[in-house]
Amino acid sequence: MQNFDYCTPTRLIFGEGVVEKLPEVMKQYGQKVLLTYGGGSIKKLGLYDKVKELLSDFEIVELAGIQPNPKYDPSVLEGVKLCKENDVDVILSVGGGSVLDCSKAIAAGAKYDGDPWDLISYKAKAQAALPIVDIITLAATGSEYDCGGVISRTETNDKIGYVDPLLYPAVSFLDPTYTFTVSKKQTAAGCADAMNHIMEQYFCEDSTLLNDAFMEGALKSLMINAQKCLDNPEDYKARAEMMLDCTYGCNGIYSLGNSESGWPCHGMEHALSAYYDITHGEGLAIITPRWMKHILNEKTVNRFVKYGVNVFGIDASLDAFDIANKAIDATYKFFESINIPMHLKDVGIDESRIDEMAHHVAVNEGLEEAWAPLTEKDIVAIFRASL
Repeated sequence: MQNFDYCTPTRLIFGEGVVEKLPEVMKQYGQKVLLTYGGGSIKKLGLYDKVKELLSDFEIVELAGIQPNPKYDPSVLEGVKLCKENDVDVILSVGGGSVLDCSKAIAAGAKYDGDPWDLISYKAKAQAALPIVDIITLAATGSEYDCGGVISRTETNDKIGYVDPLLYPAVSFLDPTYTFTVSKKQTAAGCADAMNHIMEQYFCEDSTLLNDAFMEGALKSLMINAQKCLDNPEDYKARAEMMLDCTYGCNGIYSLGNSESGWPCHGMEHALSAYYDITHGEGLAIITPRWMKHILNEKTVNRFVKYGVNVFGIDASLDAFDIANKAIDATYKFFESINIPMHLKDVGIDESRIDEMAHHVAVNEGLEEAWAPLTEKDIVAIFRASL
């Protein structure tokens, strides 16, 4: 078991109707608010009007139009500009993980005198950040309970995971009813995203019985409850459990004391969505079973056996490689069963830039140090197998 130093300063306020507590929470952080949101779904929900009503005594500046795979330019830069020009005290992020990821970069950039990309690319270390409060409307990324976010820079095809302890949200509001209207496509993609977050922590060299059971249970919970949410979008219990599964996903709590895995599937998928702007969860679902097949060997097989037996209930008396292959096939079939496109060509990616993307991953993601090391040649093979 590995040493660790762990702290989660985020306050979670969970359940139906909890947004009513927003004014008393926000007043702790100041009067001038930057309200960030995406393409308008919060207006259809009535949540935008609700927030404006609850914060009628606050000064609000708005940054709308934050996209999936949030962009450095214009969203981060515009948000930083608004914060500085209006002397903003606190950011309120309302929407999914992309809005919150963007808000985290804005929070740090607002307290930095140089180019905010210096912080995102780790050329400089943030010394301060604005406090962030969020209201999550999509169960997927877990950004509401972690200190990281992913930012894309279109002109260089960079998609960087920006992590800093200053970026934990101060408070996250989690009302499962706000996920009732999430589309089937995004519900499925959110499930795949969260499952991969867990698998990136599960497949490692050193783990504990406690963590394994926690993650195996979360994977089963996600698969069962995602299907329930697809069958009945207003199943509160299923939406609530799936939301909490996702919230824990990137927080580190699933794997305290485990060794690092290197998060190889995220490293590879970041290139796919940076180059082609595809849905992150779908990209992960496509890549993950091919990565599993590629790395299956004498060193890794026992981990796949445990995964197959404890998550999918595969007969433990079978040959180890038979169990492992059945587990990989079951993973693929689950994603397929919730109507995720399972080939890169299905999401508009052909072979024309495979080598270029693989080189980008090999240079920038450090996957030769992963639990199952990946060279540029390995990455090319996984991408091609995913076509």
